Amino acid sequence: MTQTARFRRNSSRALLAAGLVASLALATGCAKSEDDNEGSDTSSSSAQNENAGQEVASSGDGKTCDVSAYGGKKLDLKGATVGFSQSEKEANPFRIAETASIKAEAEKRGIKLLTANAQSQFSKQISDVQDLIAKGADLLVIAPLNSDGWEPVLRAAGAKHIPIVTVDRKINATACKDYVSFIGSDFVEQGKRAADQMIEATGGKGTVAILLGAAGNNVTTERTKGFEDQIKAKAPDLKIVFKQTGEFAREKGQQVTEQLIQSKPDISGIYAENDEMGLGAVNALKSAGKKAGAVKIVTVDGTRNAVQGIVDGWISGVIESNPRFGPLAFQTLDSFTKGDKVGQDIVIKDSAYTEANAKTDLDKAF
Repeated sequence: MTQTARFRRNSSRALLAAGLVASLALATGCAKSEDDNEGSDTSSSSAQNENAGQEVASSGDGKTCDVSAYGGKKLDLKGATVGFSQSEKEANPFRIAETASIKAEAEKRGIKLLTANAQSQFSKQISDVQDLIAKGADLLVIAPLNSDGWEPVLRAAGAKHIPIVTVDRKINATACKDYVSFIGSDFVEQGKRAADQMIEATGGKGTVAILLGAAGNNVTTERTKGFEDQIKAKAPDLKIVFKQTGEFAREKGQQVTEQLIQSKPDISGIYAENDEMGLGAVNALKSAGKKAGAVKIVTVDGTRNAVQGIVDGWISGVIESNPRFGPLAFQTLDSFTKGDKVGQDIVIKDSAYTEANAKTDLDKAF
């Protein structure tokens, strides 16, 4: 797969991908930012990196949405108020980079941004978004913690015809009725690519453990499906013998791996469904006296620490999951609010890190 292409600053061309038709040049100016619950630096280098944006790979099945189909009216995005709901604590590099990207793009476009962080509590995220609506958000960008349970928010937003774009995770609702677009990776494909890296690292033989992500969202389900299906199809001699959730957290990933080492001391490989769990696995292996590379580890995200883990020999490969949603999220909202059609399912391109490119591409990680 080709290296992730990036948005360029002041680009005057919009992205075109199947159903996504974006338009107009980026607006510039000073932003008014109303930061309710977060203190992330909008000038973060990860967000400001000119090569950090996302490129559309496809627009799902080609279905589109526009203002007339969704309901509501056209508006000037620059004069609008956008509410952003972050799902998880700002301890995970993915979430730090995601929030910084949203804030940086709002500032660049001169858009008033209201923010909230659910601190990994779903009930708080629901009340957060309801609060953003009460404070006058004209549009919403949501990074959902869970896929189910969004009915109260969808009713409140629907009553005011507030467009919603979800990023990174999907919600179980109807596109172009309950929300406008989902922007994110092909998580099944990520799982398949992780399996390919694991097969290469292990020679397609031995036993593998899966550190599952948090329950209740499509990312965990689809990354698991992709990995399992690919292993079954391409490496029948590589057996998956252990699966347990690490909740996308480093500490939990370490705890689960400690249990794994005791029950399966000869495990050949570990597939961690995000980098933080993979780094926790590395800590556990180090504490157990294992040598770098003795257990093959493949992860998903593309954080700097995980890519450094490849350089150091502890991690075999990392599938990127680009968190820098700001440019594409606002591009999509800009096109939609002007009356253009946008894709209901906007899939982004993700690159990968291996022993061949980890050292040279380390600065591209977040």
